[in-house]
Amino acid sequence: MAALVLALLGVVVVLAALVAVGLTLLLRAMRPLRAGQGQPVGSRYLAETEESVAALLATADEATTEAERSRAAASQARTEAAAAKAEASAARAEAKRVLDAAHTEADTILERAHRQAEQDAEEARQTARRSGEREIAMLTATAREQAADAERRQQRIDERERLLAEEAERLAERDRRITGAESDLVEREGGLTLREAGIAEAEERYRRELERIAGLTAEAARQELVEAIESQAKREAALLIRDIENDARSTADQRARHIVVDAIQRVASEQTAESVVSVLHLPSDEMKGRIIGREGRNIRAFESVTGVNLIIDDTPEAVLLSCFDPVRREIGRLTLEKLVLDGRIHPHRIEEVFELAKQEVERLCDRAAEDALVEVGITDMQLDLVQLLGRLRYRTSYGQNVLKHLVETAHIAGMMAAELGLDTALVKRCAFLHDIGKALTHEVDGSHALIGADLARKYGESEEVVHAIEAHHNEVPPQTIEAVLTQAADACSGGRPGARRESLEAYVKRLQRIEEIAAGKSGVEKVFAMQAGREIRVMVKPDDVDDIGAAVLARDVAKQIEEELTYPGQIRVTVVRESRVTEIAR
Repeated sequence: MAALVLALLGVVVVLAALVAVGLTLLLRAMRPLRAGQGQPVGSRYLAETEESVAALLATADEATTEAERSRAAASQARTEAAAAKAEASAARAEAKRVLDAAHTEADTILERAHRQAEQDAEEARQTARRSGEREIAMLTATAREQAADAERRQQRIDERERLLAEEAERLAERDRRITGAESDLVEREGGLTLREAGIAEAEERYRRELERIAGLTAEAARQELVEAIESQAKREAALLIRDIENDARSTADQRARHIVVDAIQRVASEQTAESVVSVLHLPSDEMKGRIIGREGRNIRAFESVTGVNLIIDDTPEAVLLSCFDPVRREIGRLTLEKLVLDGRIHPHRIEEVFELAKQEVERLCDRAAEDALVEVGITDMQLDLVQLLGRLRYRTSYGQNVLKHLVETAHIAGMMAAELGLDTALVKRCAFLHDIGKALTHEVDGSHALIGADLARKYGESEEVVHAIEAHHNEVPPQTIEAVLTQAADACSGGRPGARRESLEAYVKRLQRIEEIAAGKSGVEKVFAMQAGREIRVMVKPDDVDDIGAAVLARDVAKQIEEELTYPGQIRVTVVRESRVTEIAR
């Protein structure tokens, strides 16, 4: 710091000297001008030069003053530097003293640590010695105990060997006795063989004597006995079956009737019978001519595009649409309705409106399927399966709408499942999908139950649902309670009054076949089909059929009807056996 100050002072002094030299040279240069020229311009210039020189001299004086102050500051800095050197010397001395004291303290602590380590090592050696002595004592005691255990074990082994030797002696004695007994048995067996031969001879003589007295052979007598026992067993079995059925009916029928009736009563669904003909009302009879078109081109185009037969007769302000496919018939009806409202009827327009009607029917089918799912309470189902369900909106079975039938069946099955404490959601799903195969019955060959099972399996339904679908018409024997409830709910929905209708021809054929089945049994005198085929009464001959035979006959007729006929609901078989005794009083 002091050296820097001295350097600055030197620079200032040099600058001052240079300024002084410059001023001197300037004054010397101005003297000739002052002597040789007296013009005013030179005087002014000289005056200005003198003023400049005076200013420079003043600046030089200030610089000199500043240099003196700097010299004083440098002197003070040298003084402070000397003081700092003295303090640094004192600090070094103090540090040396502290370092010496620290070395001394460290030597003391190290010596103390050496002594402490020696003491600890001595204590550890003593502790280890005491531990070793204790372990040696424990090992010695353990060895003594093991020796004592080995001695006791050897004693037990010796005792066991002695007992085994005694047991071997007893077994040898037993073998000798068994050998003697076997020889005795051989002798007795020989005697018994001789006795059996004598008994067989006696039995043969006795049998021959019995055959001679009875006039029958043993085979014929055995056959008569078997027939008697068989008839007796059948009679007892019939009595047992009747008692079991009566007991079952007294409880099961009442319980089942309560569940089924309660489920049916709680379901209030409307039912309308649909046919294969739809009627479209027209604003006027003039529209019929426009529908027919010139030379019948419009009606021909309509029938070829829609696949629906259009019947135009003398019925005022109405035309008929006939088609066995209800979906196609509905598309045709909407097409004709839109054409009548629009008023433009020609082949090209018919094709355009047909496409619009087709899309509208598809939307209506999807909406109907979604509404049915919401009503039943099913939320998760494949979209393709939902579309197939929507097609059932226009399908009918014996006049009963299939989609409404599925909803009604699901409600009935769910109520019965709730009464029985089962999984209501699963049973509802089984019942709701049981007729899904009817959406493809005309497109795929086979029973709608098996087709529906394949569809359900294809779209990821569970095995319980698939089995209930394929077993609801006994194509596959039902093996789960869900399948049985699906059958019962289907029968309740289809068999209730007014639910379904059938053709007169099928109805008459069914009644005739029922009467033929009952009349073909032995002992039957008359057969009457009553209550529109819901009940059949069989009159039997009392001399040919007894009470037990009447029960067997009713069971056989019911079984045969179940196996051969298809019918909604159930058919009651009643066998009437009437005995009359007539006497004349004279």
